[in-house]
Amino acid sequence: MLAKRTLKNQITLPKAIVQRVGEADDYDVTVQDGKIVLTPVRLQQADGVRAKVERLGITQDDVEDAIAWARKRA
Repeated sequence: MLAKRTLKNQITLPKAIVQRVGEADDYDVTVQDGKIVLTPVRLQQADGVRAKVERLGITQDDVEDAIAWARKRA
């Protein structure tokens, strides 16, 4: 299948290709052996981030302290 590059370096992915790999809004772009490779990336949702913060033991107070520290340094 062909995909045409616009003057703004944009391409439209063929519908058949998107259906085969699944819909994604973001793609990791790499070059392998002179070929452009697009890999669909499904970014973590907020629930995943919250779960990781909880696993790390980061509290609301930790976040507030970090924000206050960062604002002092600005």
